[in-house]
Order: sequence, then structure tokens, then C-alpha cells
Amino acid sequence: MEGRVGGGAVSEKQEGEASYTYWVREAREDAAPLPVPRKLTPDDLLNSQPPTLGSVWNRAGTWEEKNLNKWASDRIKDLLISVGSLEFPSGKAEVLDVSKCIGDAFLVTVRNKKRVGYTYELTLKFKGEWLIKEEKKMVKGHIDIPEFSFGELDDLQMEVRLSEEKDLSHQDKVRICQDLMLFLQPVREKLLQFEQEVKDR
Repeated sequence: MEGRVGGGAVSEKQEGEASYTYWVREAREDAAPLPVPRKLTPDDLLNSQPPTLGSVWNRAGTWEEKNLNKWASDRIKDLLISVGSLEFPSGKAEVLDVSKCIGDAFLVTVRNKKRVGYTYELTLKFKGEWLIKEEKKMVKGHIDIPEFSFGELDDLQMEVRLSEEKDLSHQDKVRICQDLMLFLQPVREKLLQFEQEVKDR
């Protein structure tokens, strides 16, 4: 005896062993014809695609991440060196270099929306001159800026390290460090400019 399962003949012996069946759809004469492919013209591409963010290949605006590290590190260094010098009641100092610039900056396109971000830690090299006991003394050192991220520049912090402390009293060191903390505002302004430039990319 034979039973019919899924449109095909299956014996009683095979019926218990069959794990799946499939259907074959036969072409019908009254079915709609398949579309004929045609080559798109440049006009078709221009007219059919709304403006999207990200790369040309990513027209759907799905996930796309762009690494901005090289540009961001170079830009941060340029901006911070341009801070220049500051005058204090008993001295002056200038930023010579950005000796450490470690971090990441990125631009992400998700669902046709742009998101940017960065995280950095910096060390600025400075030199300055202070009037100490009626004598001008050259002072060098570093200003460390611990890790800061996108949208967190209001909480920016600085730590001062003096390279040559032998001839300085504790009071002199405290005064010089307090003076150097005045770099916080111009440095924050430069980093805010950097943050805006990241947003505009």
C-alpha cells in the first residue's frame, strides 16, 4: 500500500523515515514574465538616490566607521602649540610641544545618522621664566592632561610637573604651578575648537 505525502509517492516503509518534503512549482503560462535587466544610466543613479551620509558604496546608510586618528592627532598638536605664551604677575611661559598625544577619534554613520567621538590623553612640554628672589630663573616641565572624551571638556583637568626643582623653594613651586594652571582655559578653548571640527567632518 502506498500513501501520498507532499505531492510525491512514498511507500509505507519510507513514510516513517521521511524527515521533510518539498514542493516543485511548475512554470505557468499565465504567470507574469520575469523583468528584463537593463543597464542603469548616470541619470538613473542621480534621480533615484537621496543624499546620504558616509561613503558612496554605503547608500543604505548602514553601519560605517571611519578612523580619524591621524588627522585628529595632528590637529590637536597644531591647535595646542598655537596656544603660545602666557604672562603671569612674576613670569611667563609658553607651550613648546605636545610630547604625548594618545587616543582615538572616529566618525560612525548608523542608519544615515552621523556620530562622532574621541578619547585622548595629552602631555604638553613648556618652558618659562619667573622672577625668583629678584633673579630670573628658567623653568621647564610638563603639563599632563588626563584622559578626556567627547562632550567632557568642561571637566578638563591638568597636572603640572616641573623638571628642575633644585633651586626652587616649596613656595616658589606652588606659585609656578598655580601660574601654569592658567593654561587650562586657553587649552580648553583649543580643544573645543577641535571638537567642533570633529563634528563638522
